[in-house]
Amino acid sequence: MGYHLKVVASAPGKVTLFGEHAVVYGQPAIVTSISKRVYVYAEARSDGVIKIEAKDLRVPGVIVTYREGEVTVETEYGLVLPAISYLNKAIELTSSYLGSRHGVNLVVRSEMPVGAGLGTSAAVAVATVAAYAYSAGYELSREEIARLGWEVEKAVQGVASPMDTSIATFGGFMKIRFSGGNIERSFLEVGVDLPIVIAYVEREARTRDMVLAVRERVTRYPEIYGRIIEIIGEVVSRAEVALKKGDLHEVGQLMNVNHGLLDALGVSTRRLNEVVYAARSSGALGAKLTGAGGGGCAIALTEPEKMEAVETVVRFLSDFTMRTSLGVEGVRVEVLEKS
Repeated sequence: MGYHLKVVASAPGKVTLFGEHAVVYGQPAIVTSISKRVYVYAEARSDGVIKIEAKDLRVPGVIVTYREGEVTVETEYGLVLPAISYLNKAIELTSSYLGSRHGVNLVVRSEMPVGAGLGTSAAVAVATVAAYAYSAGYELSREEIARLGWEVEKAVQGVASPMDTSIATFGGFMKIRFSGGNIERSFLEVGVDLPIVIAYVEREARTRDMVLAVRERVTRYPEIYGRIIEIIGEVVSRAEVALKKGDLHEVGQLMNVNHGLLDALGVSTRRLNEVVYAARSSGALGAKLTGAGGGGCAIALTEPEKMEAVETVVRFLSDFTMRTSLGVEGVRVEVLEKS
């Protein structure tokens, strides 16, 4: 086992094409990785100190130093803990799993905003697990990285499906189902390019709050909200067939149905709905929120010749838009310097 002095690990964000929220209740979901990534640079150190510099995680320029249980924060900004909680927990759980704790300098850079529904927190967790382990020469399998990343999200959020950390680890197009502690993953061969516009609106609620709100509704009215969850699962199954056939019109229609069901679960917002309906009116084949909701991102599926028109319209109703490649590789580790 070599001792890696400097490494960089990166993991992609994601968009959930179908099945968010329902996946927490044992239904399948379809998710794909995007070309926007989180990068975690790790440099091993011999004094046992763990120092984190999170340049792009909502609080610019945060530097946090851990030494023998003491935390030192170097920043002019408040609300530091939400930005670093995934990093902190990833280090804690990975150290416990490896059975050793080593010092390291971590620098985190993200091409995505935190809390946008693009799986940034999962990418941070996965990339941090990989970077921290590799910086001391531990080469974890993808299964191990995905499992540890999921444990990080559960520890921070309280409730989390393995979907985001799975796609951040493995990449590609994935159908995933989680039930009774078992994770079933299958990779999809999608029969057509998916021209997608992503639009972001400011979050009104945290992922944890949205997940817990849905749980409260399902618990209180199981005959209503439980059935919505089941129907979302049925939509996912239909969407899998349409994706494999390359039927963009069917995929778009099912996206519209999925969004309506998510709105019925209470996870959409007025601004998200405005973006979704404007995208459809301007020629999108389908549009829906993606992720936990409460704000965040919507995705619009378009024909290539209509992408510019759709993006122009939704840009006026959102905080920013982006185009991205889908189905990119998952977690990647590069050794920059080895001792």
